[in-house]
Amino acid sequence: MKYITLFLLLTCQNAYSWDATNFKKPEKTLLKKMLSPLSYEVTQEDGTERPFKNPYNDLKKEGIYVDIVSGEPLFSSLDKYDSGTGWPSFYKVLVKDNIVEKEEKSLFLGKRTEVRSKHANSHLGHVFDDGPAPTGLRYCMNSAAMKFIPKEELKAKGYGEFEELFSRK
Repeated sequence: MKYITLFLLLTCQNAYSWDATNFKKPEKTLLKKMLSPLSYEVTQEDGTERPFKNPYNDLKKEGIYVDIVSGEPLFSSLDKYDSGTGWPSFYKVLVKDNIVEKEEKSLFLGKRTEVRSKHANSHLGHVFDDGPAPTGLRYCMNSAAMKFIPKEELKAKGYGEFEELFSRK
């Protein structure tokens, strides 16, 4: 019964606007079935996909990027730019409350800031202070940690509140 409820929650997620109060992160065994091996490694084991070998680095379509586990809105294509790194990069977050930044220290990489989704606690990537104006930030994300929702599907997938962003251009 628990898995049926979770299945209904995850499949109905596309029919209604994303709501943190209704999200409960699935158990690891279910996540392994739901996600590709790469998406699981990136989001749950803090992995990193290969640069230039991911679906969203060169994607030019308009829409939003959501957490692949929870569906929480993260970034907009309007704030995406080509950083030349091989990963999708954004200069700002779409919904700041859905992001958690944690400082990391590494012997080889020094100090850097990890970016995680707030509600699913998915590892998304890192943020650096070498991005373009107006923020000067570069949110360097893993495609494997996100799902793209095209602007034409925002309302149908439960993200209608973001349609206005694309009509203001």
